[in-house]
Amino acid sequence: MTLRSILAATCLLLPLMASAHNIETNQRVPPVGIADRGELILDNDKFSYKNWNSAQLPGKVRVVQHIAGRTSAKEKNAGLIEAIKAANLPHDRYQTTTIVNTDDAIPGSAMFVRSSIESNKKLYPWSQFIVDSEGVTRKAWQLDEESSAIIVLDKEGRVQFAKDGSLSQQEVQQVIDLLHKLLSK
Repeated sequence: MTLRSILAATCLLLPLMASAHNIETNQRVPPVGIADRGELILDNDKFSYKNWNSAQLPGKVRVVQHIAGRTSAKEKNAGLIEAIKAANLPHDRYQTTTIVNTDDAIPGSAMFVRSSIESNKKLYPWSQFIVDSEGVTRKAWQLDEESSAIIVLDKEGRVQFAKDGSLSQQEVQQVIDLLHKLLSK
C-alpha cells in the first residue's frame, strides 16, 4: 500500500472515529427511554424508580445534564450547577434534569453513585434525577464516555444549547443568560 493510499484511507475513516453528539439546535433531543431504573422518585422519605423517556422533557425550561457515574465527570460542569443554584430560578417554570449513566461508572461504584444521587434528590427535591444503568442515553445521543454534557431546552423541549464536555466560564455565563431569556418569554 502506498503512502497516498494510507493517507486517503485515514482521511475517509477519521470522521467515523470522531465522536460528536447528534443533538441539533431547535430540534428535540433524539428519543430515548429508560426502563431499567429510570427517574428517581422521593415520596415520604422512600425512594423508588419509574420508567422515564425524553418525551417528558417539554413543559419547562430546563438544563439537561448527562453525566457519567464518575466524580471526574460530575466535576466537569460543577461550575454551571453552582451558577444555576445561585440564579435561584423559579421551580414552577424551570427544572434541572440530571441523567446519570451508571453504566459508565468505575467498576463496583454504581451503588455509591446511586447513594449520592439519592442524597442530591433529598437536597433538591424539585430537580429531576434519572439513573441510566444501561447507558442508553449516551448511545442514543452519541455522547462521549466518562464525560458530562449540558443541553438547554426551551419549554417546548427544543434544544437551544448543547455541549459535550466541560463548559468554559464564558459558556457558563452564556447558559445562565439563555435561561433568563427563555424564562422571560
